Amino acid sequence: MNTNWEKLGYVDAPIEKSVDLKSEIRRLCKEKNAIILSHYYTEPEIQDIADFVGDSLALAQKAATTDADIIVMCGVHFMGETCKILCPEKTVIVPDLNATCSLAESCPADKFAEFVKQHPRHKVISYVNTTAATKAHTDVVVTSTNARQIVESFPIDQPLIFGPDRNLGAYINSVTGRNMILWDGACHVHERFSVNKLIELKKQHPEAKVLVHPECKGAIVKLADVVGSTAALLNYTVQNEASEFIVVTESGILYEMEKRSPQKKFIPLPPEEGTSPCNECQYMRMITLPKVYNSLLHLAPQLEVDADVSRAAVKSIHAMLDISEKLGL
Repeated sequence: MNTNWEKLGYVDAPIEKSVDLKSEIRRLCKEKNAIILSHYYTEPEIQDIADFVGDSLALAQKAATTDADIIVMCGVHFMGETCKILCPEKTVIVPDLNATCSLAESCPADKFAEFVKQHPRHKVISYVNTTAATKAHTDVVVTSTNARQIVESFPIDQPLIFGPDRNLGAYINSVTGRNMILWDGACHVHERFSVNKLIELKKQHPEAKVLVHPECKGAIVKLADVVGSTAALLNYTVQNEASEFIVVTESGILYEMEKRSPQKKFIPLPPEEGTSPCNECQYMRMITLPKVYNSLLHLAPQLEVDADVSRAAVKSIHAMLDISEKLGL
């Protein structure tokens, strides 16, 4: 039996074909007092077995308040780090440690630290899609849900650095009138969306509302009816009377949209290149039912964060949660 997750990044142990993975996962959660947190961008079957499904802000808030002994983070690596930083006494598992994040990787902590040193009077705002080491050089973390409000909570004359997503930072600058200095990073999923394909879809579905995540390029954002976080876009589809929506974010969110509004039509915007009708994050797709089952069964791979890094990073996460609570987000 190969359970050498240190080498593979996940537990690769054989599973009998007769095992009902979903029911066994739920049984193991009850037996071990574990909670499964899942991001909206994971596969539908992963969302189905989760105790809680949400965006980055909601997942962090849930992790901070859970009384479970074990947190299984069905998402990417930095989400697991956030859980461990907030709950150092708990066992935090990411079913596949190879599930990283292109945006987080675009902002190496050492280079970001040097960038921050070059602007000594600036407060540092970092998107949650960063490593713990990068968060350690940050004053306050934000998500796409609360970025605008947290930026606006700083005095207008306070110089700000925003990293690592240049698209989100540019969008926040445009709606707040700020002039934040932006780190030059981006999400590979949201960078791949095609302006031409969006224009064509709008012609084919003239009554459809265009829903765009602010991590997208400015040319895409300008074509949106609504710009918002994953959770905000989801809520809009429930509350709005439109019958069709063109969805410009990672296609995993369509599953929850369709569940909540089965009478409505949701059209994913394809990437710039290729023939796939959907734009998917390959890292989120690394989280599978067999990996979740094996991770619970063997309690691996457990995610750890260096103690010094954790002590520095937790301040920025707590700052986000405190401001979000005060603002009612």
